[in-house]
Amino acid sequence: MQGDERERFLADTHVGVLGVTDPRGVSAPLLVPVWYRYEPGKDVVVQTGRMSLKARLLKEAGRFSLCVQDETAPYRYVSVEGPITSVADPMDAAEREAMAHRYLGAAEARDYLVGTRDQLIDDITFRMRPERWRSADFAAFAAEFAGADGAR
Repeated sequence: MQGDERERFLADTHVGVLGVTDPRGVSAPLLVPVWYRYEPGKDVVVQTGRMSLKARLLKEAGRFSLCVQDETAPYRYVSVEGPITSVADPMDAAEREAMAHRYLGAAEARDYLVGTRDQLIDDITFRMRPERWRSADFAAFAAEFAGADGAR
């Protein structure tokens, strides 16, 4: 994927896998599924508990990566990596609401926001500016094998 296409793919609704290194080198990178939000040309936004291992490592490392994928054939993925540009503590309430609506839809988001209102106190928001992009769209590769009868 190139430029605009990969940005649109990242902006689509996927569960991302956030990766952050342990700056002390005590363990392998932490990889965790997350809700995220992205608009083309802007920062990637994630939210997490202030006291979580993820938050501690993000603060220490000062950067993270995020990978999102399409799990149906032909498979595609986009991975971005870059520096954390800001940390909102406490979390950004408008961003929390936007993310809930992104992943749950209006009715379920409303119930989720009421049921998890303590997150407004306990969670923080990280923003990351994508510097490095990696992506692949396996449609062309899959087309080579479409209709193959195994006689190769």
